[in-house]
Amino acid sequence: MVSSLGGLAALMFGSAVLAMAAIAAGVRLHRPVAPRAWWLILAALGLALIGNIIVSAVLPTISTSAWAINIVYGITYPILCAGVALVPNHRRPGAGPAGMTESAIIAACAAVVWWMLFVDPLLVDPGGLETHSYLLVEPLLDLVLFGLGVRLLLLSDSRSVSYWMVSASCAARLVADTAYLTDGSRTGFPTQMSIVSWVLCNGLLAIAALHPSMGRVVPLPRDGGPLGRRGMAGLYLGTVVGTPVLTGAFLLNEGLSDDLNIVDVLVPMTATALTAALVVQRMHRLNRTSVERATELETALDHEAELQRELRFRSEHDMLTGLPGRSLLYDRITAALAGGHEGTVLLLDLDGFKNVNDRFGHAAGDDLLVAVANQLRDLIGTGLVARLHSDEFAVFLQDVSLTEAWATTERVLKAMRRPLPVQGHELFAPVSIGLRELDGDQPAAEIVRDGYLALHSAKEAGRDRMVLFDDELREKQLAVARTVERLRGALTRGEFVVYYQPLIRLDDERIAGFEALIRWQPAGEPMVPPDRFIGLAEDSGLIVPIGAWILRESCRVAAGWHRRHATVISVNVSPRQLREPDFGLLVLDVLRTSGLPPEALILEITEGVLVNSGLVTEQAISHLAMLRSHGVKVAIDDFGTGYSSLAYLRDLPIDHVKIDRSFMPAQDAPDPTAGVLIKAIIDLAAGLRLGTIAEGVETRAQVDLLRELGCVRAQGFYFSRPVPESDAARLLHEASTTNQTA
Repeated sequence: MVSSLGGLAALMFGSAVLAMAAIAAGVRLHRPVAPRAWWLILAALGLALIGNIIVSAVLPTISTSAWAINIVYGITYPILCAGVALVPNHRRPGAGPAGMTESAIIAACAAVVWWMLFVDPLLVDPGGLETHSYLLVEPLLDLVLFGLGVRLLLLSDSRSVSYWMVSASCAARLVADTAYLTDGSRTGFPTQMSIVSWVLCNGLLAIAALHPSMGRVVPLPRDGGPLGRRGMAGLYLGTVVGTPVLTGAFLLNEGLSDDLNIVDVLVPMTATALTAALVVQRMHRLNRTSVERATELETALDHEAELQRELRFRSEHDMLTGLPGRSLLYDRITAALAGGHEGTVLLLDLDGFKNVNDRFGHAAGDDLLVAVANQLRDLIGTGLVARLHSDEFAVFLQDVSLTEAWATTERVLKAMRRPLPVQGHELFAPVSIGLRELDGDQPAAEIVRDGYLALHSAKEAGRDRMVLFDDELREKQLAVARTVERLRGALTRGEFVVYYQPLIRLDDERIAGFEALIRWQPAGEPMVPPDRFIGLAEDSGLIVPIGAWILRESCRVAAGWHRRHATVISVNVSPRQLREPDFGLLVLDVLRTSGLPPEALILEITEGVLVNSGLVTEQAISHLAMLRSHGVKVAIDDFGTGYSSLAYLRDLPIDHVKIDRSFMPAQDAPDPTAGVLIKAIIDLAAGLRLGTIAEGVETRAQVDLLRELGCVRAQGFYFSRPVPESDAARLLHEASTTNQTA
């Protein structure tokens, strides 16, 4: 018997060494979150190994040194318990004590059952409790360790194999020490069952240390604690009902057998009371957690409601000025219409706001908008003031007659003509206003749309004024929309043609070139005058493809004329074309494909394109400077009718100025001052080495005056109206024949 126990003891020694080596390797290989837990387990195994060696050395005298040996073993258990307690080291704050109460409840219940099944019949009833009480030290510590092992199961999931192995090792240690208690109380020697269980305990720890799951962080259960709601319900039912029932049955059995003593009553009742206290503590903690969760939920709901209010405010208001936005304006108008109220909508747009941004920067522009918003609030009073977009505002006056609304509009116009202090500057923000009365037959969106029509009409009429909407404005808009729609397809249908008006050299009155002028000839319809579609094409952006077509067509035709007659071609370029980033490259490509030399092309631009400020003007000047470097000429059209800032003539990339027809003296009543103005322009251009071209020449007297004053070229009905390509070619041919005859 001793020989077989010696072999098992050697196996137990080997398993302890193996477990210690496995823990050391696992910590280095898997790098767990709590390595100190595993080092504590390793230390406990080392102390147990030392204790086993002592047991083997003093085995013949074990009966006299049992207390000393159990003290050595007992030291290992607190260290082992500390290690197992630290294994589930979660990274979430406050997660350390998780599962402690539940595991303590289960351990207390297990202690009651363990006492009734093993301790009472083996030590208490035979009367050996006083002499063999040292045998209870290790099993009682095993119950603590068993509770910690149960905690690992409560905190684990299906992938935490390492947790399961450690928990099984704790259970195996309880079985081993209980088996030793069962036979050791009689023989004083470890039994085969206890040694096999110890070997199993060490083997399970080795597996736990080497498995990859020992390095992962297991997520904490959330709903209902580690056991979940159903598990917690079962646990409490078992402890509150099962444990007292078992205790009562045990005491009844002891009483009937006449073996009942104070220990039989004291130990189970103490364990049962402890279990009840733990259950109460757990219920208290659950209640506190529920209150905290309810408070957190209430706080979260309040925060969400506040966030919703803020988001709703942001969606309905302009963040810069704090004014309501378009949606609130529509809601107020819709509510007024539903209630049958009268009222008026005012659409306002700042005149020249872009110039403020360009000159003073967008920060000053934003401050100006805030100042305008405050001004409108003060002026309107109880009416709704809203900001719709950029420098567009709206005012809704409910239960106000048109006469009162008209007076309010006059007051706004007058007030907005006064300067506003912004960043140390006195900035002006005059407005154009469109008025629209409420109409119960139209929704809010259409009423605001009509207000925009009146606003645009006010801007077209000169700005800084108001216009009341009427049905004619809507008809005009529909006509404009139809015209724009037809313009979109006119280019593909080939409805555009180029007419050519001769440019006459005044010293010999010969044709020096032509100005290309577009005409729109819809199939089967009268020709559409340029003033009816050029502006629409500019506003809609269609002038870009139309202008490119004019340039290509006129250069193609002019290339042949230039080769035969050395004439030039003058082509109008709109401000919208100059905003295109590839305009300069387009002109060079047209010249290359048409074969027209750059020196034979004159680009006519309006004065305002060059004298404005901002990136658009800089880009236009960059295009023209690049083209002039290739030889293309640039002329300012209608000079004298725009800004007339003479300083720009010195610095801008131009070659000619075209004297506007308004400077030509009248046919029926010649004006002496007209000649003075024309002479001033011609002398100015000559001083800056710029050529001059007079427009609108219609009489012989005007020709003689221009020649006398030194004007270089002229065009007008006196020489020829704009004519189709074939007639222009005929004029060139006739002029060439006349010259040859002369």
